[in-house]
Amino acid sequence: MFATVRHRTVRTKGALSPTTARLMVFKLIMAAAKTWRRLMGENQLPKVIAGVRFQDGSEVIPLPTNSAA
Repeated sequence: MFATVRHRTVRTKGALSPTTARLMVFKLIMAAAKTWRRLMGENQLPKVIAGVRFQDGSEVIPLPTNSAA
């Protein structure tokens, strides 16, 4: 029994080349991505990056302050 386990571990050590490792990571990420949630309001992302403020999901438009001179 121990010989078969040892044989399998030796066989898998040499099978992991850099190309195979990248492919394995890619497959794992693709499998995990199936359970990811889609970002809500992705069309608002450029506004967020630009620094627009939001409150409760609505854009906050700053009112100009009228100062009496």
